[in-house]
Amino acid sequence: MPKYFIRNGKKVRDYKREYKMYHGKPEQLKNRTKRNQARKRINAARKARGLPALRTNQEVDHVRPISKGGGNGVKNTRVTTRTKNRRKYNK
Repeated sequence: MPKYFIRNGKKVRDYKREYKMYHGKPEQLKNRTKRNQARKRINAARKARGLPALRTNQEVDHVRPISKGGGNGVKNTRVTTRTKNRRKYNK
């Protein structure tokens, strides 16, 4: 349940606290590390082939999400646009 505080007489949601509580959990830190490793691996492979690094609007998509037991292997990752990856979310 979201936490609120009062600012200038209005009830305001404390997003900083929510972010810190969720993204600071060991499981989330581990998942973030896996995502970063996958991005580094793909960028290294692209560089070896003479291709540029991923653009800012491109992301590493995990075919089977990390949260559902997927790994960072070559068969489970692909490059997609940020829009498509965010739309897919955790399906």
